[in-house]
Amino acid sequence: MIWSLQATPDLSDQQFAQWSKLLEERAGICLGGQQRIFLQTQVSMRMRELGQSDYSEYYECVVDGVAGMMEWSVLIDRLVVKETSFFRHQPSIDLVRNYLQNKINNNTLDGSFDIWSVGCSSGEEPYSLGMVVSDIFDLARIDAYYGITATDISRAALAIARIGIYPKRKVEMINDPMRRRYFSQLEDGRYQIDGELTDRICFNQANVLNISEMPDNKLDVIFCQNVLIYFRRLLRHQIMDAFIDRLKPGGILVCGLGEVVDWVNPNASRIVADEAQAYVRS
Repeated sequence: MIWSLQATPDLSDQQFAQWSKLLEERAGICLGGQQRIFLQTQVSMRMRELGQSDYSEYYECVVDGVAGMMEWSVLIDRLVVKETSFFRHQPSIDLVRNYLQNKINNNTLDGSFDIWSVGCSSGEEPYSLGMVVSDIFDLARIDAYYGITATDISRAALAIARIGIYPKRKVEMINDPMRRRYFSQLEDGRYQIDGELTDRICFNQANVLNISEMPDNKLDVIFCQNVLIYFRRLLRHQIMDAFIDRLKPGGILVCGLGEVVDWVNPNASRIVADEAQAYVRS
């Protein structure tokens, strides 16, 4: 108890470099000097929970065999879970909405409409996409035939996503008709996602660094926002190339505005959109 009230020492330059290298090797996350305090805070909080006081000793625990991998899964949750929201970037959501609507209007929807939400965190993004897609199928008066695969590196975030229960403050930002259709309010004031959506979304733990090991199912939409910003330029380009390979002809890749500024691929062209960044596969 006495130690837990003491201030944790600062990371030395060597320790910061050691931890940064581990994060980049295992998660692709490239930390700059400005993230040093964040890394130190999150690591020291976990060390305090374990009653440890030395960064180097804790590092050895994290890299030590099976027990180390279990501890790593706990720590990485602290380092990558981000605050998110429903319909976080409306222009990107609207781009997907218009893309599906055009396919229906032009009678080019062939089989299932398949989406991959990359870095889905606690589920708000794939559920937002699901609401939009369901609405479009309803308006077109055709059977909804779609599926969403949602992946994240954090098991803790995925556990929240699978349960699909959110605080009132998050859900009340959604317009009334959509909230009434897709949510049920619980006795404690929180909101539960309707089974119509949860049945359509498959949440899986995955590291985008290992994309070559993932099933190569062809997709209509890959939605990847606020993920690539953590990676080095070359790695961003490699991941974008792999995304394009997993799209159906005519499929679209939607990324965060400005996340990738100098990437080109012979099989992809930029979609003209002022407030969103997306590419279509030829």
